[in-house]
Amino acid sequence: MKPVTAAGKLGIYLPAAPESFQTTPITRDELDVLRADPPEWLLELRRTGPFPREVIAQKLGVSRSGLARAGVSDALNADQIGELLANPPAWLTRERESYQAVVAEKARLRDPSDRRRDG
Repeated sequence: MKPVTAAGKLGIYLPAAPESFQTTPITRDELDVLRADPPEWLLELRRTGPFPREVIAQKLGVSRSGLARAGVSDALNADQIGELLANPPAWLTRERESYQAVVAEKARLRDPSDRRRDG
């Protein structure tokens, strides 16, 4: 598979990976080995980042669209995410509330005992 696909499956930001990982196709067996016994560089990326958008959104409790609306286009590291969580700007508070409302509505729609559903 392409390195970008493997990076996505590993939850890492491809440009932060070693050049050999960025330029070499990865087999499924190699991916399984990386998952089972990650090398130090992979452990460090997972621990400190920089992180891809999907991981940033998950850590902040917002959607990827929320990140885009806030203008967060660059990968963030663990310290930057920690700072946002410690001192949340208005956009983060707003996006977290919006995301939680969407998640709650999806859960309500899946609940067969909820009689408020349309349909």
